[in-house]
Amino acid sequence: MTTARRTTSHRRRRSGARKPVVGALAAAGLLAGAWYATATTTNGSGGGQSTSASAEKSATASEAASGPGSPSSTTPTASASTSSTAKAKAAASSATKTAKTAATATGTLAVTNTTVTLAAKFPYLSAGYNSTREWTRTTTAVAPDGTLRVAWPAADGVHVTPLTAAGKRSAKDTVVKGAKEVGGLVAHNDGFALLTRVADTNKWKETAAALIRYKNGAQAFRTKLTGTSSHDTAPLLDGQLAWNGTKYGAYFVVHGAGGWTDGHFGDKLMYLGSTGAKLSGGWSWGCSHNEGIALHAESTGAFTSLCFDDWRSGLFVSTGIGAPDTAPVVQREQCWAGYCGGTFAGRTGDLVKSSTGRYATAFASRGAASAAKNPDDSSGRGWTVKPKTKTHQVAVAFLKNRNTPSGKPIYLTSAAGTENVNVHVAPYGKDRLLVSWESLKNATCADGTCKGTFSGTHFRLVDWNGTVKSADKVVSARITGDIAVEKDGTLAWAYPPVTPSYATALTGSSPTTSTLRIARLKP
Repeated sequence: MTTARRTTSHRRRRSGARKPVVGALAAAGLLAGAWYATATTTNGSGGGQSTSASAEKSATASEAASGPGSPSSTTPTASASTSSTAKAKAAASSATKTAKTAATATGTLAVTNTTVTLAAKFPYLSAGYNSTREWTRTTTAVAPDGTLRVAWPAADGVHVTPLTAAGKRSAKDTVVKGAKEVGGLVAHNDGFALLTRVADTNKWKETAAALIRYKNGAQAFRTKLTGTSSHDTAPLLDGQLAWNGTKYGAYFVVHGAGGWTDGHFGDKLMYLGSTGAKLSGGWSWGCSHNEGIALHAESTGAFTSLCFDDWRSGLFVSTGIGAPDTAPVVQREQCWAGYCGGTFAGRTGDLVKSSTGRYATAFASRGAASAAKNPDDSSGRGWTVKPKTKTHQVAVAFLKNRNTPSGKPIYLTSAAGTENVNVHVAPYGKDRLLVSWESLKNATCADGTCKGTFSGTHFRLVDWNGTVKSADKVVSARITGDIAVEKDGTLAWAYPPVTPSYATALTGSSPTTSTLRIARLKP
């Protein structure tokens, strides 16, 4: 493994930092709160309608308005009435054709749901920077045989719920006792591997990162990834776990607990074999401070990775590099705590690979009106970025291979008074990408975080050139964690059946739900 040299003495901002959510509420001093919402158990498809569907509805309404009993039907001449009706019918016919063409080109983007009853209460909210409301992460993964696993945290540990490919419970949960966070999940035919945090003894009295493998309901191995010998801890992970059929890649945030990293926050990438043995490669200290992680497994060589680095201020390709002194820049951002990185959903990012070897990621971005090296930083690594917008907009960025960014990010939103959070991207069919986000209208922002009125979960399709391929569609489903891609391309994920609210900070204990919805979207 590589170790980056020490180049600064700056420490992570502690006052507004996100704390671990589940299993260590008191120890972490977490501000969790009453995000009151009404839980439902009704199955259904995603709501909302596309622009073309709205046009069809409008045209049909126009036709109805010109029928018998409407003001136009009482005009002095029959010819005027006939002409009006004919025009309305023509408009309706045109709108219908447009809607059908759009549906054929983009699909219906209709989400179907099943409901799973949970074996324990799931506290579905966590506090981000400035105690902003964030979804507690769930992770959905698909096994080679097509079955699903969903990981979610509870008071008694992390639960892993087995599901059929159709999203129905197939057996009782496996409960990983003492586990504190869902940092990543890999589904196997005989079980799963979970990246999580467990109890540890260290100078900071913090947890350790661990990879835990279960086979046929029994623990096969539990490998700690931080400890006294490596001078690090893991008070939170914001991690990703990937598997290429031979080895695991675990990428997560670490806290220095000795040596030159003492008291600092960085990131760590480790590779492990199928039996939990540590392999060569990766790094012990990379992006500092890492405000967002993405990882994609590769059949050979280094796994493709991205990181939001607050010192160099932006999103970088860290593949095979670790510390981003020379890392390729995807996008410059003002990356102070709360300003970026956390706008990867749950401070983790989706990284999608195309059949031709290109990559795509999506994130909430404030852009850069200007970006320059910080003259007060003698190391020459520090950057100062002036954001272009006050609120976060939805950006999609591409890499032409695992190491090289391709062009500038494209933006799917631009409304100045609207904040966009919880951004995801997933493959949609053979040649398109599904981008999802939540919007907050009438947003008020301070110190990089915004509050506002929830105004919907949005779906939008783009192609691998960044060209928009569908109208913006608002749906009733939400995405609160990692998305699984099934064999036929169907996307599956888990979310709590509650109504979001982003109007106030989290100031008490998290509400809980006893059910999860398993959403499925077939291209």
